[in-house]
Amino acid sequence: MSALDDRLAELGLTIPEAPKPLAAYIPAIVSGNLVYTAGQLPSVGGQLPATGKVGAEVSPEDAKKYAGTCVLNGLAAAKTAIGSLDRITRVVKVVGFVASDPAFSGQSIVINGASELLGEIFGDAGKHARSAVGVAVLPLDAPVEIEFVFEFA
Repeated sequence: MSALDDRLAELGLTIPEAPKPLAAYIPAIVSGNLVYTAGQLPSVGGQLPATGKVGAEVSPEDAKKYAGTCVLNGLAAAKTAIGSLDRITRVVKVVGFVASDPAFSGQSIVINGASELLGEIFGDAGKHARSAVGVAVLPLDAPVEIEFVFEFA
């Protein structure tokens, strides 16, 4: 077991198989010492736990949990591209999209679900730049989608 596997086990987390692409793209690509992931939905076993807009059909609290699921899927995609998550030295950037009811303005709180989990997993190396954007709709009517940029050695 690696150090990261030990940390994930302490947190009660496991990295799933990388989700299959839904269209014409690849889940992650390497450029230099960075790995960029495609947008990750909160799918578990190929299924979304909920659909709809945050602030209407999906509660902000649930959406925040789903952002954590996006992290696990993003790490799975990164692992596919670089072979081992132990190679990650820093989380560089997180871009979160929240399918939002027009009256909902808590996108940053939802994406905190990803930011906080990355901090728990990677410690100081999990601190990152971030955007949290409200959008009208996401693929498959998902409530949240997140892209990641990881630095690795």
